[in-house]
Amino acid sequence: MSELPFTLDQLRILKAIVNEGSFKKAADSLYVTQPAVSLQIQNLEKQLDITIFDRGGRKAQLTEAGKLLIIYCEKILIQCQETCKAIEDLNNLQGGSLVVGASQTTGTYLMPRMIGLFRNQYPLVAVQLQIHSTRRTGWSVANGQIDLAIIGGQLPNELNEVLNVTPYANDELALVLPIDHDLAQSEQLVKEDLYQLSFVTLDNQATTRKVVDKLLINSGLDIQRLKIEMELNSFEAIKNAVQSGLGAAFLPVVSIERELSAGTIHKQKVTDLEVKRELKLITNPSRYSSRAANAFVENILPIFASEESPLKKF
Repeated sequence: MSELPFTLDQLRILKAIVNEGSFKKAADSLYVTQPAVSLQIQNLEKQLDITIFDRGGRKAQLTEAGKLLIIYCEKILIQCQETCKAIEDLNNLQGGSLVVGASQTTGTYLMPRMIGLFRNQYPLVAVQLQIHSTRRTGWSVANGQIDLAIIGGQLPNELNEVLNVTPYANDELALVLPIDHDLAQSEQLVKEDLYQLSFVTLDNQATTRKVVDKLLINSGLDIQRLKIEMELNSFEAIKNAVQSGLGAAFLPVVSIERELSAGTIHKQKVTDLEVKRELKLITNPSRYSSRAANAFVENILPIFASEESPLKKF
């Protein structure tokens, strides 16, 4: 075959239609007209001598040939993106981009600080942060949409088989009390004291709540004996509730550094109770690792895993 029967623009359009679900939405996302999108797909079908979409329904549905084509289409476009990254690397981090991912708590409280340090060292590299569930973040790394990620939850088994999962650091889950709480004056509590407290927690349907409950159970607490006074939908809301004297809570230390420094919340020690979750770095060994990604891993991550790291400050 002397010439390829498709162009990269045609593949980009095809992928956009599949992602958006319709020709019109794909046209809008690509800032072109719908007739232009339709014409490119018609030409692609003619060049390949196949029918790509079943046009009988309201939504653009791929035919069997179309499903096969989109698999290779995505591989080709990813290779093109990685080629661009490799070429950008020739500029020795004087440009280029980095996409990092994180699960909710890490992405909200820790990753922005990491990105800030990275941007100070490499101001010409464009950095994008994507915050999703651990599962979705893992699939994004596997699919090449994210260069690297820090997660706190468990990946599906099928992702553990294809990704590099490296233990990174431990984030403590701390017992916090209102600063004027009677027990805040105690040097240490024992586990039995916890069953007398009123707690503010995440909603019991939240994935993060289930992770927290599991950590508490593994630490030897009988969570059925904990008195839940209030359920809220975010750590920020829980912090405000604790500061307002509405109850105690277990919160990741990384999420309460500002409040601890300001003295608006009290971190209470509990004898024989250490609740920690393991943070992990995930990367895809089958994808190109740019200089920007390598610099982030080598120069930024060790700062937050050291003994002086913000994770271990309090």
